[in-house]
Amino acid sequence: MSDYLADVQRYDAKADADIVQKIVRHLGIALRNRDSSLVSCSDPKELGRVREKWCGKKLGHTDEKDDAKCNDIIKKVCETMKGDRQKNRVTFYYLVAQHLGQLGDI
Repeated sequence: MSDYLADVQRYDAKADADIVQKIVRHLGIALRNRDSSLVSCSDPKELGRVREKWCGKKLGHTDEKDDAKCNDIIKKVCETMKGDRQKNRVTFYYLVAQHLGQLGDI
């Protein structure tokens, strides 16, 4: 858990450990596999899954207008994390929720 929190705190020094833990619990078994624990910004299918599963199902952004908003935020997070060769899924999801103003909804 502390590794996830430390990674998130590189982008948000005031990150709440409870929120990070909720994301870790949400992702569950996906974090056990190295490949599924990372987000690839160069893979449109991967970004589509982030939009559908995280923005849509978990955070409630399900209509077309929301899709465009989520796509824009996902692009911003990719840009924010462009210096990271490996983009940690927990951190990526945290930043998406932060940009949506929904950290408290996790």
